[in-house]
Amino acid sequence: MTAPHALPAPHASPLDLGGRTALVTGAAGGIGRACALRLAAAGAKVRAVDRDAAGLEALAGHGCGLAGTVEPHVLDLTDLDAAEAAAAGTDILVNNAGLQLVRPIEEFPPEVFHTVLTVMLEAPFRLIRGALPHMYGQGWGRIVNVSSVHGLRASAYKSAYVAAKHGLEGLSKTTALEGAPHGVTSNCVNPAYVRTPLVEKQLADQAQAHGIPEERVLSEVLLQDSAVKRLIEPEEVAEAVAYLCGPQASFVTGASLVLDGGWTAH
Repeated sequence: MTAPHALPAPHASPLDLGGRTALVTGAAGGIGRACALRLAAAGAKVRAVDRDAAGLEALAGHGCGLAGTVEPHVLDLTDLDAAEAAAAGTDILVNNAGLQLVRPIEEFPPEVFHTVLTVMLEAPFRLIRGALPHMYGQGWGRIVNVSSVHGLRASAYKSAYVAAKHGLEGLSKTTALEGAPHGVTSNCVNPAYVRTPLVEKQLADQAQAHGIPEERVLSEVLLQDSAVKRLIEPEEVAEAVAYLCGPQASFVTGASLVLDGGWTAH
């Protein structure tokens, strides 16, 4: 029986990003590829940024027939000036590119630490800096930073990655506070281990660091703190990113959307 004066049941509408330009970094594979295709499926014109030209070419082929478009943009994010310039005129920015090295701090190469922080923290700052003038000018923008459970929790042997992701969380929150008066939201998405080449390449390093056989790394290291004992699929992360770009998430900003299988419930 319907209660008097009850509001009508809400109806979810499909995500429509027609007319919007999105930039996704690290788009040639993994989470970035899934995000680029998801946003293009919603009608966005996607600038797919990566240094992997062959991967971008394959991505563009998969983007054919979608409501939007996927445009490959070969770029090394250590070129910070070029990164900032590439973000000009974007309505949606997805900072996703990342790299990983698993080593104890005393053995961690300083040059790799520098590169990780450049690609995963300084480049997002420059991309945001390049995107904001257009977003502010039109009174609308969406920034989604693909962080990690390691933006909220630390793990041994990942000093550069953990430092970069913790820094990205702070950058995202600061952007949210500054962007709110201009209609711009900024949020993080925080997955645990995702089925990507980045994770697969960790197995040997993790085995060496922890002194266990490689076949035991998945269950004893990667999934040890997760209540849900499986890897996340890239498409699941892409759906979270897409949600944050839609009208239903207009009041969500400065947040960290956790997809960690219960890791941080401990």
